[in-house]
Amino acid sequence: MGIRGKTVALLVAAGSGSRVGGELPKQYRKVAGKALLAHAVDALQHPLIDEIRVVIGAEQEQLYADALGGVLGGPIEGGAERQDSVRKGLEAIAAEGGAGAVLIHDAARPFLTADVIERLVAALDKAEGAVPALPVVDTLAYIEEHLGDVVPREALVRVQTPQAFRFDTILAAHRGWVGGVATDDAQVARAYGATVAIVEGDRMLEKLTFEADFAAAEERLRGRLVSRTGMGFDVHAFEPGDGVWMGGILIPHDRGLKGHSDADVVLHAVTDAILGALGEGDIGQHFPPSDPKWRGAPSSLFIEHARALVDVRNGRIDHVDATVICEAPKVGPHRDAMRTRLAELLRLPLSRVSIKATTTERLGFTGRGEGIAAQAIATLSLPEDQ
Repeated sequence: MGIRGKTVALLVAAGSGSRVGGELPKQYRKVAGKALLAHAVDALQHPLIDEIRVVIGAEQEQLYADALGGVLGGPIEGGAERQDSVRKGLEAIAAEGGAGAVLIHDAARPFLTADVIERLVAALDKAEGAVPALPVVDTLAYIEEHLGDVVPREALVRVQTPQAFRFDTILAAHRGWVGGVATDDAQVARAYGATVAIVEGDRMLEKLTFEADFAAAEERLRGRLVSRTGMGFDVHAFEPGDGVWMGGILIPHDRGLKGHSDADVVLHAVTDAILGALGEGDIGQHFPPSDPKWRGAPSSLFIEHARALVDVRNGRIDHVDATVICEAPKVGPHRDAMRTRLAELLRLPLSRVSIKATTTERLGFTGRGEGIAAQAIATLSLPEDQ
């Protein structure tokens, strides 16, 4: 019995992800430079899937847009529980004409393989639903005051997602469900009387829940990124003033630096280094000094622009190292504040930002105290196809 009508993937991404820590819901947290949700969407791009719909939480529209960058159409707003979100997603699909089959998947399992998709869709020829599952290999036991009795594992499996269903069956099952909060959609389908087949799952479908899971996922994807390095250099002459901007902070001095913007040599050099690693030209191309709107502009705008370009490319800034070249002012007393500010602007841990200082032993224009120079190196990881 074949499935008539399109096959829709319903991706549930409405949770808060509180167990992994941090304020950002885990489906929007980046792994290898790309949001978890985007990885999950990529994995669902398969010839057997005609359409992908995403269910998100309330007030997550901007996070959704930032994560996917217009790859899909508008999202569906979910509910308080996962089951509510699935029901709302199914109702939205029904309102748009329905489907022949639906694969209900969780964004927290982003590494879906094509083989699993194909096994699930094929199983719907004979069953009303199908789930991927793995055998239980560990000893299972009850928890009492101490370790309790062992649970026989021979008849147990670990059920994963996506779970595939004939659309009309799972929609009717959700509409008729009265059993409280269900653990998954297969439970809802079985309560309705539907037959649910089991297909071979995949260890790649482990759910990302805790911090260690994200670390393992990052390591798994590391091989898909290539390292890129860029260099930047900037110089500005002194002029009358009472302070110089360096590394995003104002350092008191008996002179200022001459420039179209705030003349922050450190941020300019780092910006150029990032642009160089991206192959995106130089700072003058993005912020022409002939354009009056950049007159006196804070250089934090430039560094944030460069960082945003990395984000758009699904890349990651691994490390930034800058060297200030001048006789005065002394950089040492301000080094920590400069590192902290640069790390904030780049949204990096402090350990991945370095700022050093040197002189030219009174040689050249910096040695004569005519100005300040800075050079920087930025190391990025970008998807290998970029």
